[in-house]
Amino acid sequence: MAWNSASFESILAMIVAALFAVAGVVNLTRPGAVKRDFARWGYPAWFQWLCGALELLSAALLLGQQTRVFGLTLTGAIMLGAFFTLLRNREPFGHLAPALVFSALIVVTVTVRFL
Repeated sequence: MAWNSASFESILAMIVAALFAVAGVVNLTRPGAVKRDFARWGYPAWFQWLCGALELLSAALLLGQQTRVFGLTLTGAIMLGAFFTLLRNREPFGHLAPALVFSALIVVTVTVRFL
């Protein structure tokens, strides 16, 4: 199998999709610590479900070649919201680190796709 940018993009997209799927499931199951974070940040309970649903939708969109751009756009928007929340609430680096990793993977995937 020849290694090319399309296969690299697909692998990156699958990694990002898996991360967002896990995040979506976590938000939809609402474990205590995550529920407390959303409340501390001032968001209503339904917002956590919305975030979880959007994360799962973005993961699904990333899986298809035809819908990947929409998935990348949605994941980018989700991460902008996450960064805004984390920075506004002056969260420690431990909260920012996963957001930075997610964002870096999205940027690399977009870069590979459009090179």
